[in-house]
Formats: sequence, structure tokens, C-alpha cells
Amino acid sequence: MERTDLINRLIDGNARYIAGKFSGDISPEKRADTAENGQKPFAVVVACSDSRVIPEAIFDCGVGEIFTVRTAGNTVGEAELGSVQYALKHLKAGLVVVLGHTCCGAVSAALSGCDEEYVRTLTDLVSRNISGEKDPTAASVANAKAGAEKIIAALSPENAEVAAALYDVKTGRVDFFRQK
Repeated sequence: MERTDLINRLIDGNARYIAGKFSGDISPEKRADTAENGQKPFAVVVACSDSRVIPEAIFDCGVGEIFTVRTAGNTVGEAELGSVQYALKHLKAGLVVVLGHTCCGAVSAALSGCDEEYVRTLTDLVSRNISGEKDPTAASVANAKAGAEKIIAALSPENAEVAAALYDVKTGRVDFFRQK
């Protein structure tokens, strides 16, 4: 499968999700197969921890298809880079998507200047990523794009495509912004 086909695979899955037609294989047989033969995800999705953002559902994927890394604000730090690198090098995933979303609490916290001790670790990173953007949706896009750029800069993935995307929590639609 060509790398551009991987994004199309997610786009097609997103269309099924929006239509309420889930076809991802989550069967006991699929679980048993991946337990016996290992996982072979075609994509890595760095997503927000927000409970409304469920990458496997949003892209209509089943067990073993997406390697998901979740952190509030879909931020990309060393642990996330390590997870992405593992999926690229050891699992041979061919696509990395940093998935931002509308109504993101971490982005809102960064925009409002939240400085709670541990939350500040995230909001400082998001603030740097959004470069002064004030609109919450535009800031979520900028944050996702910055995460994708960080992955490209840190990992130089030669055999993988990297993209940023924005998930609309109201409509279910995902829009992609190709990075590499």
C-alpha cells in the first residue's frame, strides 16, 4: 500500500464513523490473532486524552490497526517520541498523525494562562506550539502541526508519512494537514 493510501484509509474510516457504520474488527478471533501473531498497526495516532477523542472509533479501525499515543493536548515530549519511534521502527507503521481536536481543554487552559503545577507542563508546551494564536480552533490546528513538525525533526522518519489533523468533536469530521 502506498503511503498516501494510508491517509485515505483513515479518511474512509472517518466517513464510516460519521455515518455511524462501524466495521472495525474487535472480535475475539482478531484479539486471539494479534495475541498470537503480534500487532501490525498501519498508523500511529498521537491523540489527546480527551474522553471524546477515540482514534480507533473515529477512523473505524479494529484491534491492531492503530498504535495510539494519548496525552492531554496531544503534546509531543520525549515519552511520546519514544512511543512513535517504537511503532515506526519495530512495528513498521507507515503513517503518523498528530490528532488535535476542537474544544480541547489543554488548549483552552493554555489560552487562559492556567498555571497549576503539573498542568503547566502541558500548557507551557501548548503555548509554545500555538505561537500567540488566540482562536481556540486555530490554536488546536497549530498545536497539532507543531507536534507533527517535532516528530519530523526528532525522528526524521524515512519510511513514514507524517500529518497533522483536527477532529471536530461535534460533527465527527477529521481534516488532515499533510506535513511530510
